[in-house]
Amino acid sequence: MPRSGKAALARFSRHRLFGSPGAVAGMLWLAALVIASLTAPLWLPFKTEDQDFTAVLSGPTAAHWLGTDELGRDILSRIFAAAAGTLGTSLITVIVGVGLGTLLAMAAAGAERTEAVISRITEIMMSLPGTVIILAVIGAVGTNIPLIMAILGVLMSAGIYRVILGQAKSLQSQLYVDAAKVDGLSPVGISVRHVLPGLANTIVVQAALIFAVGMLIQAGLAFIGFGPPLPQPSWGGMIQGASQHVYDAPWMMVPTGAVLALTVLSANAIGNALGKAPNAAAPHLPSAAARRQRAKSAAAVAAAPAPNDAEAQEATENGTLSVRNLSVGVDGTGAGKGVALVTGVSFDVAPGTVLGLVGESGCGKTMTALSLLGLLPSGVSVSGGQIRWNGRNLAAATDKDMEGIRGRDIALISQEPMRALDPMFTVGYQLTAAIRRLRGMGKAEARTEARNLLEKVGIVDAQRILKTYPHQISGGMAQRVAIALALSGQPRLLVADEPTTALDVTVQAEILSLLRALVKDTGMSVVMVTHDLGVVADICDQVAVMYAGQVVENGKTAAILDNPRHPYTLALLAADPHANDADNMPERLATIQGQVPQPKDWPTGCRFAARCQFAGSACTDPVPLLASGTGEGLVRCVKADQLAVEGMDWLATDVPAARLLPVSTATPQHSTVIEKDLA
Repeated sequence: MPRSGKAALARFSRHRLFGSPGAVAGMLWLAALVIASLTAPLWLPFKTEDQDFTAVLSGPTAAHWLGTDELGRDILSRIFAAAAGTLGTSLITVIVGVGLGTLLAMAAAGAERTEAVISRITEIMMSLPGTVIILAVIGAVGTNIPLIMAILGVLMSAGIYRVILGQAKSLQSQLYVDAAKVDGLSPVGISVRHVLPGLANTIVVQAALIFAVGMLIQAGLAFIGFGPPLPQPSWGGMIQGASQHVYDAPWMMVPTGAVLALTVLSANAIGNALGKAPNAAAPHLPSAAARRQRAKSAAAVAAAPAPNDAEAQEATENGTLSVRNLSVGVDGTGAGKGVALVTGVSFDVAPGTVLGLVGESGCGKTMTALSLLGLLPSGVSVSGGQIRWNGRNLAAATDKDMEGIRGRDIALISQEPMRALDPMFTVGYQLTAAIRRLRGMGKAEARTEARNLLEKVGIVDAQRILKTYPHQISGGMAQRVAIALALSGQPRLLVADEPTTALDVTVQAEILSLLRALVKDTGMSVVMVTHDLGVVADICDQVAVMYAGQVVENGKTAAILDNPRHPYTLALLAADPHANDADNMPERLATIQGQVPQPKDWPTGCRFAARCQFAGSACTDPVPLLASGTGEGLVRCVKADQLAVEGMDWLATDVPAARLLPVSTATPQHSTVIEKDLA
């Protein structure tokens, strides 16, 4: 793994460790145990072999904090003196078992013949009686604990190999691994750089498990008399001695048993913390703590005073979605607590209309759309504002309330149809199950309705598609099935999160035509999340342009596309080749310098000012969303009217000199200049 990758993995591991109270407690316990054991000769009140015949089988006293055993030896001294040896030899099992199992899995994942050989060997290893082998080794070489634990690691490596092999083969089939092969990276380099980091979660979980199992097996061997030679102490031997006095001195079992149990629990807690998959990319189901935090946020939003907007209240009862001053932010703990991701978003979606949410990546479009269904990622929640739908405020609704709304009133079409389709079940099974759940139909009736839905979304051979699995159909066909799945509950509002981005131009046009027909035939409304102004012009009745978590311009599509009043909208249109006629196509399309700022870096004034060609001193103050001078929409810019009057255009930037490369033509007297492709 590259040095930067190792550093990032180390930082991420530390974050997960210190973010878990159980893991922190486990690390403190193990560290204290190891330090106390290694320094035992310096601080222990008694030597492990010292006997006090005046305090045989005593409980805790001022002289013996944890009591004494049957020979009057101090239990506290013996527990900590044995800790380092127990932990160290258990670590041998981890190193041998997990290390060997991982190496075998990585070697087998890259070659079929190697996998066949290694798999047969590990199958033989798993069929061997491990207990008999360990006892045979003890009979042959004596009680050599390090050797016994190493042999135990070899035996357990076969099971670890089977666990890791499947994940390693999956990683070997990823596209970035193919790219590494094209770049000439050796199989060993691929395994180290690309496969091994992906196995980190599994490896640490297996290591914690094997560490705990090693301690328990070592204690079990000592319990039956195959531990370290007397009078050397061991946890298993101490438990065995305590078991003989369980009636006359029951306290003897408590200290050693509690220490062993706490050590095993500590190892498992650390493994659980390190083994948690990162909660980043795709949204996951929120944890119980996240649901409680989200419930608190919903209660706070519900308790906030409602805006004095009687017209909006009446409109929502008639099927209009009304979003007012919506804010979405990060909750939970950590450095990012309280960071706003969306602020002050307001718009309306009337029945039978399509609203487009437009902007670059990172502007808050998807967060706004997911908040309409209560599907925000774990750790993110609505922190203010209202989402009025059918006379209810969805921003304050609980997960239980949203279960009756999702699919029935509001449905989602995702950018990637495979997120909505389970590869383990046929299309027909998934559609039929959704229809039966949402409409309460019988099986035969739901099957007929599933076929009708597929035909409704333009699938000709619906009967055959019902019998296929999602991976057996094309991307465009899968998107149609996903739309049919969204329609299974007869929703009144569709939230479409860039449903055409991953499709080619022809299929994209077909999907847009399908959505237009559905809106016309059913009267439902659509919130379309997109960064393509061509899609907006094709299907949307209204458009809300978002930048850095805010709506910067809102109005009817025709008015905004023909007469944009915010510089950001102007820049987006100037950078879109489809927004220019062939006769008026500029020599060079415009660009927007820089990038969308991170939420933590949003300025107090206009958030677009740092990239705007028209920014001035007045842009450093907060800018409200006000009615446009034409009276057709809203705009968040102090210079909107001035730009409209003067008819200013967003200028195309010159090509930097660094991107110009002189190239000679076939004729020596002539030369031309072409632009270097820095992509």
